[in-house]
Amino acid sequence: MGNGTIENEVKENYHSHFNDYINQEKEAVNLQHCVGRLLYDKGIELVLFRNPLADASVSELLQLHDYANSVVGREILIKDSAELAQELLNMTVAPSKLDIGRLSSEWDTEKAQFANKAEFLASKLGGFTSEAQGTFEPKDVVLFGFGRIGRLAARELIKQAGKGQQLRLRAIVVRKIDASQLKKRAYLLRNDSVHGPFQGSIVEDTENMALIINGQRVSFISANNPEDIDYTEYGIHDALIIDNTGVFKDRTALSRHLEAKGASKVLLTAPGKEIPNIVYAVNSRDIDYDKEDIYSAASCTTNAIVPVLKVINDHLGVEKGHIETVHAYTNDQNLLDNFHKKERRGRSAAINMVITETGAGKAVTKVIPELQDKLTANAVRVPVPNGSLAILSLTVGKDTSVDGIDALIKNAALDGNLVNQINYNTNEECVSSDIVGNTCCSVYDSSATIVHQDKRSIVLYVWYDNEFGYTKQVIRLAKSISKVRRLIYY
Repeated sequence: MGNGTIENEVKENYHSHFNDYINQEKEAVNLQHCVGRLLYDKGIELVLFRNPLADASVSELLQLHDYANSVVGREILIKDSAELAQELLNMTVAPSKLDIGRLSSEWDTEKAQFANKAEFLASKLGGFTSEAQGTFEPKDVVLFGFGRIGRLAARELIKQAGKGQQLRLRAIVVRKIDASQLKKRAYLLRNDSVHGPFQGSIVEDTENMALIINGQRVSFISANNPEDIDYTEYGIHDALIIDNTGVFKDRTALSRHLEAKGASKVLLTAPGKEIPNIVYAVNSRDIDYDKEDIYSAASCTTNAIVPVLKVINDHLGVEKGHIETVHAYTNDQNLLDNFHKKERRGRSAAINMVITETGAGKAVTKVIPELQDKLTANAVRVPVPNGSLAILSLTVGKDTSVDGIDALIKNAALDGNLVNQINYNTNEECVSSDIVGNTCCSVYDSSATIVHQDKRSIVLYVWYDNEFGYTKQVIRLAKSISKVRRLIYY
C-alpha cells in the first residue's frame, strides 16, 4: 500500500470521526433546547442518571452520555435523548423530574415493542397526570444562618425556583445586618473559592435590607433569639426554618424556632439530639411528617457512608467494621496555631493533618439501627478546603468479591431508592477535587475496592463533597418535610 493511499485513509477517518462528533453536538443543542422549554414551559426537569441537565453545556451533555455508557454498559445515544425530549414537549405530563438517561436506555432495549417513541413514552409516563401529582403550594423557607451550607442552600433554592417551584426562599436570618454587611453577604454569595461564582443576578436593596436574587426578593432579618422574630411581617407564613448555625442542637433549643410567628417546621443541618436524624432516601420514608415538627439532616459524613453501608448490610450483612474519615478542614479549625477547646484542632488547618473525633459511627445507628455496636469511627482533617473520603473497613457475613461488591453498588446507583445518593465512579484516576460539585452524597470509587482472600474482609472508598453533596441532601429532605415533592421517574 502506497503512502498516498495511507494518507487518504487517514484523512477520510479524520473527517468521518469529526463529522460524527459535529452531528452529536447538533443533537446536544437540540436536547439543550428541549431541556429549557420543558423546564420553564411545563415544569419538567430532565436529568441524566441523576446529573442535572438544566445548565449543562453542549460538551457537558456529551460527557454525561459517555459516563452513562460506561455505567450502564451499553451505548446511550444522544440522538435518542434529544428525540425523546422533543416528544415530551408534545405530551401532557404533570410537573415532574425525569431521567432521560433511563428512558433512553429503556427505549434501546424495548423499542421493538412500540411503533414509535411517542407510544413508548405514553406507556412509561401514563400515570404522570395532574391527578397523580396532586396540588401543593410552594413552601416558604427561611435560612437561619448564612455560612458555608447556608450560602450553598440559598444558591440551590434560587436555582430551582423555575422548576415548578417547590421551596421558596423568603428570608435569611443573621445576628446583625446593615447596608455594609448586606453588601458583604451579597459578595460571599456571588463568589465562592471552592464552588465558583454564582451563575445569576444579585442586586442589593439596602433600603429594605434584602437581596434580589434572579428576580426573587429575599429579606435579611437581624435577630439573636429565634423566638423574637415575627416572620409574618415579611409576608412569610407556615415556613420551614433551616437552621445551619450549629448553635441549637437538641429538641429544647430547636423548639425556640417554633415560637416565632410564621414558623411551622425546623430542619437542622447537623446531627441532633432527641429528634429524628434522617439520611434522605434511607430512613426518610419511616417518618410521619404530620406528627413531627423538628428534624435533623444528620452530618455530611453520615450521609456519605449510610447509603453504601445500607447496600452492603442488606445484601452481605455487616458484622463489624471501622470507618476512617479523611475530611477537608472546616471553619471550626484555626487557620494558624491558636487556642481551641478541642484537642489538636488548634493547630493550623492549612499545613497539618489533624486527628479528631467523629460521631459518624454512632450516627449511623440512628439511621440503620441493626448496626448498633458494630462500628467504630475516627477522622483525620487534611489540608484541602472541600472534598472528603470515607474508608469503610468491614467484615461481612457472606463471601464476596470485588466484582460482586461493584455489581451491588452499581445496581443501587442505577435503580431503586438510592439513585440520587450513590454515584458509581469509574474514573481510575479520581482525586478529591474531582468530586467537588457532585450532586450525590456518596461517590463510590469502584477502582479502589479491596477484598481480602478470606472473602469477608472488605475495604470500600467513598468520596463526598462535604459541602455541596450534603446540601443537596438537605434540600431533598426539606421537600419531603414540606410535602412538595414532584413525580419522579428514575
